[in-house]
Amino acid sequence: MNPLPQNDEEWRDWLHRQGAEPMAFEVTRRAATERPFKGKYEDHWQAGRYSCVCCSALLFDAGTKFDAGCGWPSFYQAVRPEAVQLLEDRTHGMVRTEVRCAACGSHLGHVFPDGYGTPTGDRYCMNSAALSFTPTD
Repeated sequence: MNPLPQNDEEWRDWLHRQGAEPMAFEVTRRAATERPFKGKYEDHWQAGRYSCVCCSALLFDAGTKFDAGCGWPSFYQAVRPEAVQLLEDRTHGMVRTEVRCAACGSHLGHVFPDGYGTPTGDRYCMNSAALSFTPTD
């Protein structure tokens, strides 16, 4: 496997060559947030697995995805706790928990303890632009 990019220009080129959507660089490398109800996986319910668009690390199973009504793909847990890195985020005058890919550090979204009715009580609110999807049979 080739080493991951090291600077912004390399990341932009890498994501373009991977066929990532245009917003992927801003989301994964700059911690931007895509507009609600606009991401390709927000209303996507096919069986499969979601991986990091930057490094292909496995992050979420479709079986843990639920309709949170928030406008972003939501999961109640990561495929493994060590698949994601959780960091305190104090931007925009709020205190939130940022979720990053543990393998490459890409920003994925945030996790909130308001996933009522889910087995964990958590809502991993992810950006579609940070994910790739592989269907299962």
